[in-house]
Amino acid sequence: MSLKGTDTRPDESVIVELRHITKRFPGIVANDDVTISVKKGEIYALLGENGAGKSTLMSMLYGMYEPDHGEIYVRGKKMHFRSPAEAAEENIGMVHQHFRLVENFTVGENIVLGVETVKRVGIFPVLSMKGAYDRIRELSKSFGLEVDPEDLISELGVSARQRVEIMKMLYREAEILIFDEPTAILTPQEVEALLKIMEELRRSGKTIILITHKIEEIRKVADRCAILRRGKLIDVLKVQDASTQEMANLMVGRNVVLNAEKPAPHFGETVLEVEKLCVRNEDRVQVVRGVSLKVRAGEIFAVAGVSGNGQTELADAIAGLRKAESGSIRLMGKDISRESIRERNGSGISYIPEDRQKYGLFLDFNLRSNLCLRRYFKAPFSRQGILNEAEAERYARDLVEKYDIRSGQGTETQVRSMSGGNQQKAIVGREIEEHSPLVIFVQPTRGLDMGAIENIHRQILRERERGAAILLISLELDEVMELADTIGVIYNGQLLKTADAGSLTSHEVGRYMMGVSG
Repeated sequence: MSLKGTDTRPDESVIVELRHITKRFPGIVANDDVTISVKKGEIYALLGENGAGKSTLMSMLYGMYEPDHGEIYVRGKKMHFRSPAEAAEENIGMVHQHFRLVENFTVGENIVLGVETVKRVGIFPVLSMKGAYDRIRELSKSFGLEVDPEDLISELGVSARQRVEIMKMLYREAEILIFDEPTAILTPQEVEALLKIMEELRRSGKTIILITHKIEEIRKVADRCAILRRGKLIDVLKVQDASTQEMANLMVGRNVVLNAEKPAPHFGETVLEVEKLCVRNEDRVQVVRGVSLKVRAGEIFAVAGVSGNGQTELADAIAGLRKAESGSIRLMGKDISRESIRERNGSGISYIPEDRQKYGLFLDFNLRSNLCLRRYFKAPFSRQGILNEAEAERYARDLVEKYDIRSGQGTETQVRSMSGGNQQKAIVGREIEEHSPLVIFVQPTRGLDMGAIENIHRQILRERERGAAILLISLELDEVMELADTIGVIYNGQLLKTADAGSLTSHEVGRYMMGVSG
């Protein structure tokens, strides 16, 4: 049973109510008359596409924004939060998608920051950490967080940093925990661990609001799900009564194809040939060890592997972002091993990087400038060093429409202000429009909603039909199995197994990903 457009049932167990919330930003209505209620002790999911208004809605509950219209109630009491500190006083905590940690502080120092215990020794205030560290260890053990207060943040991986953010909330005795896209940057194994932590938090009496666009995760842990689309509340569902297809269709506003149709392949000549490639990372550790592979025109060659096994460095070396230690890279028979990034682009490589913000975009440039990065120095976009702004604007508008890139101020929008999904659409559109013989996709759908994933999978298959050679690097095993013609499984920097995708099961690929070769 679902409740169309609102969620207003009177219930003594309700701990949070947002009534008729509206929030506007320049050029966009982020939330449009949204009403939801959350019961104490439940996991309540907010589902929607990137840019649907989920994070904005919860940012108002957390005191980061104030609503233009509407009311917020916590435990039946009307609240007017003007800062996160005021929300924290009502035992509300939030784990943001982008962590807010001090790199050169320890775990413990980050957790107690702002709520430190200070004792006086004579006339001098002295920070007392022993009691805090003992409490952190106790909380860590209780919730299975595996956090050591003496570790440096700079030495921790992504999942460990996220557990520190969770610990910050627990240390402050938060009862209402908001998770903003918590699995967007986690590996599948780390996702499973986080979902178990959420279930443990619920068992302890915590109330969890989960902001996400990943339906399968909602189905595993959530009790109810509110679906937002373009700022409006579309429906509220009991998760156990709703199908994945129903939730996907409501989220996107149309019938979503959950499994892409892949026509039979038509392979052409070899486009990319990598021979005995060795690459070192920033710490001078060899992370790619003698990798050889070939990708043909019209072929999707997918590199599968657990995060940290050298796949990103392999892609970076082919694209020119990282220097290879030894080995060769040939594109359509031409050795490009010593070419610059621009020269490789000119030779016929399009690259969608794993880190869209660091390597794919200039965040402080507008959308038009980012869409023209591959062409601004060529005619008709510039002549004798003078930019043709009218041509750049025409081209950018064409890409915005073609790839459904949503932004508040059109092509003038600062890219930093766009959602992650729309940032990714901009990169994919820009790179595909080059019609390159080789297109490299690294984690192309990480952090994206189902509608955006469907769209990008469709684009990848179109490039394959065009005759492009596709090198796909993904941590998502389902994505590899759905799209690949050929699978190469990387483990400890080496291709442990390369085979036709149809000859491998997901279980077999998973075993190779864990280093089991027999």
